[in-house]
Amino acid sequence: MVRILVGLVFCVWAGLAVAQDMPTRDIQNTISNQMDAFRDGNVDGAWTFAAPNIRRMFGQDPNAFGRMVERGYPMVWNNDQVRFGELRVLNGHVWQQVRVTDAAGGQHVLDYMMLQTEAGWKIAAVQVVEAPDVGV
Repeated sequence: MVRILVGLVFCVWAGLAVAQDMPTRDIQNTISNQMDAFRDGNVDGAWTFAAPNIRRMFGQDPNAFGRMVERGYPMVWNNDQVRFGELRVLNGHVWQQVRVTDAAGGQHVLDYMMLQTEAGWKIAAVQVVEAPDVGV
């Protein structure tokens, strides 16, 4: 039982240490640069920020990737304002919360899973998160 508790404490401590040492600015720059590229209609530029798993998924075709983003993530494709929330480590993966205002003024919360590669931080996945209702 003591070994299990020590193991859990170590995992929490290691996760906190990783979170404190994460290059927040580099991660946020990667996401911002991809958002800018999409907003400018530069699919090839946006493609450079995709992680290897995403590139494989689309057969190394940036145009297929762009069509998926345009149809499935219109708030990313046509974004107006980007704000960053919490950066955290969950189950060994780095996640950056992003709040996006689309061109029509709609508010969206996304979670970006980031992957550190030899070429820098890349975007490995994006999940749409339900934003909590805000009352007045």
